[in-house]
Amino acid sequence: MELNVTAVSWPSLYNPAIELSVRRGPLQPVQPGGSYLVNPDDIFRFTLYWTLIFHIPFYFICGIYAFLNFAFPPPRRSISTFPLETSPRIPFSPGSNQTEQWIKRPRPNVRRSRLTFALLVILAFLFLSLTGAVMGAAVVGFVLAGVYKAGGFYMSTWVPFVWAVIQSLVGLLAIWPSIINII
Repeated sequence: MELNVTAVSWPSLYNPAIELSVRRGPLQPVQPGGSYLVNPDDIFRFTLYWTLIFHIPFYFICGIYAFLNFAFPPPRRSISTFPLETSPRIPFSPGSNQTEQWIKRPRPNVRRSRLTFALLVILAFLFLSLTGAVMGAAVVGFVLAGVYKAGGFYMSTWVPFVWAVIQSLVGLLAIWPSIINII
């Protein structure tokens, strides 16, 4: 069975059950009704599109979380209402309120508002997600292309999809705990 080596349109996902069906005898390298990738540029393109679809939403959700924390920070608790405190504290000076004793630090950049900083944070998240997705898709896509070409295999259009999911889940493992600790 010959493979049509024309460019495959994205996403070209098909029913993966045709790859596993043994009713018609032994499995052939190319199944009728399947879509296969041969060109390394097509493999990169498919991997890039799927990685962008799965990678950017994770970073966007974390960026929205950071944006909301910077734009609308939680209120500061006074020293007297600290939840882990077991004994009452002695005030700094007799007859004064402890919350008035806090020293306000000077703002390092008076012209930049909290909203501006929050927008810069979300834009940084989106830029880093785009950069990470493109670099990751380039590495994964071209490694997959090399492995499949060296083995003489035909790559199903499901392979870039699965590797994009794997790459995005690994990226989620890397971003979520560290960003939450920083925020």
